[in-house]
Amino acid sequence: MAVAPRGETNVTPTAAASAAIRTDEPTTDPAAASAAAAEAQAPAPTGLPGNGDDDPDERTAADPAAPGRSHPSPTTTLPSASSARPLSSATSPTGARFTRPGGMFSSLRVRNYRYYFAGQVVSNTGTWMQRIAQDWLVLSLTGSPLAVGITTAMQFLPMLLLGLFGGVLADRMPKRRLLIYTQGAMGLLAAGLAVLTVGGVVTPYYVYAFALLLGLVTVVDNPTRQAFVSEMVGPKDLANAVSLNAANFQTARLVGPAVAGLLIAAVGSGWAFAVNALSFAAVIGGLLAMRESELRPTAPIAREKGQLREGLRYVRERPELLWPMVLAGFIGTFGFNFPTLLSGFAYDTFKVGAGQYGLLNTAMAIGSLAGALLAARRGVPRLRRLVGAALAFGALEVVAAFAPDYWTFALLLMLIGVFGLSFNTSVNSMLQLSTDPEMRGRVMGLLVLVFTGGTPIGAPVVGWVTASYGPRLGLLACGLVSAAAAGAVGLVLARSADLRVRFDLHPGRGGRVVAFVPRTGAASKSDLAAAC
Repeated sequence: MAVAPRGETNVTPTAAASAAIRTDEPTTDPAAASAAAAEAQAPAPTGLPGNGDDDPDERTAADPAAPGRSHPSPTTTLPSASSARPLSSATSPTGARFTRPGGMFSSLRVRNYRYYFAGQVVSNTGTWMQRIAQDWLVLSLTGSPLAVGITTAMQFLPMLLLGLFGGVLADRMPKRRLLIYTQGAMGLLAAGLAVLTVGGVVTPYYVYAFALLLGLVTVVDNPTRQAFVSEMVGPKDLANAVSLNAANFQTARLVGPAVAGLLIAAVGSGWAFAVNALSFAAVIGGLLAMRESELRPTAPIAREKGQLREGLRYVRERPELLWPMVLAGFIGTFGFNFPTLLSGFAYDTFKVGAGQYGLLNTAMAIGSLAGALLAARRGVPRLRRLVGAALAFGALEVVAAFAPDYWTFALLLMLIGVFGLSFNTSVNSMLQLSTDPEMRGRVMGLLVLVFTGGTPIGAPVVGWVTASYGPRLGLLACGLVSAAAAGAVGLVLARSADLRVRFDLHPGRGGRVVAFVPRTGAASKSDLAAAC
């Protein structure tokens, strides 16, 4: 039986009907009781409301008269708001109310999220345009691939050094307002680089400086954006919104570089920067157009000493947060090093030109987009799905290292993209749903740190292995590390939750070939076991 979120009553349909008709005086009219019971058991409205507003069933717990909820009688005692933890149970992946999928695009029912999503379509395309134009500009100014690597390092280094502080700021300030500031700052940086480039006065050192400044802004912007999603859509649609954000980004990854290539060839890199600067107006406009009354804002925490250590201690004490975070660190540092690996396979292994090298990136982007859309169809992820996606991701990298020809390798890259994106969205949504609201910014800041901040560490190691022993061995090493980390984390989680793996070759209807079951034979009541 599903367990109700903490702070709400766990009412079956029959009990809900009784609660709906119960008053201080007994009800003696059978017809009225029957009608009330039928109304209480009526299904909640689904689909896109005609007026474009949120799903009528998507209300906050503070609204007792919201459609689709039972109406407790004066004799019904509900837990007080002060006694209930606001999120850790109410939004747990084990809560039945939040595990039911609502369709591939269910979060787009929310008006505020639609504005945000539309703005991100434009902005993400501009961001990919700037990435391509920036690399091309540095290469044309210096003729050195090393200079391109320095530019990338300058952009990622702030996240490695300051990523946790960005999460603290995300918890201290209203997230919508903070995003308006960070998106505006990014737009100004893109505009400044456009002016220098179009004016013909840009140098590699200017590009390094702008990349560093952009990295500093991203330190705050990234965890704030991650945590703001739950304030727009709420816990029921959070996993779907995270997946759609990933699909949005991957679509821009397909469109942005192509548009940038045409623009650079026609008028130069500077105008690609200018288009990116204008694209931030779409995001800021969407944020300003939101209805504040329909957001679910988390009250900013007061500034105090030790909040950074508090965030680290919070993650360390919760296995359902700690071990997915550890796995994300291994996958992000060693598994996602495709810029170095794909160029090696294209030029050294398969001896193909720039066009076919671009197709390898396109193949992976298509797979990632498919993975994001598939994830959007599912409900809240479980730990077993997260570990399984990471294991499949690593295993496919191992297989791809031995691909006999170019087209087999491209097909495997699509599958790698599917499982890589599935892991990415699963770890993001699961950590958000398992975290208390006042800690969400710091937790997401730590996730961004371990997932992307490890790039300056993993990329040189993978680059050295690839240069010394070839791209096949480099990809093989990345796959083995990723698969081994997934297997180790899976075993640790199962042991911590007192579970074991059961294999059943004849599972029957509704059963699973592979399932986690309690070691002792009795159902475990721990949150970790339920999350598995």
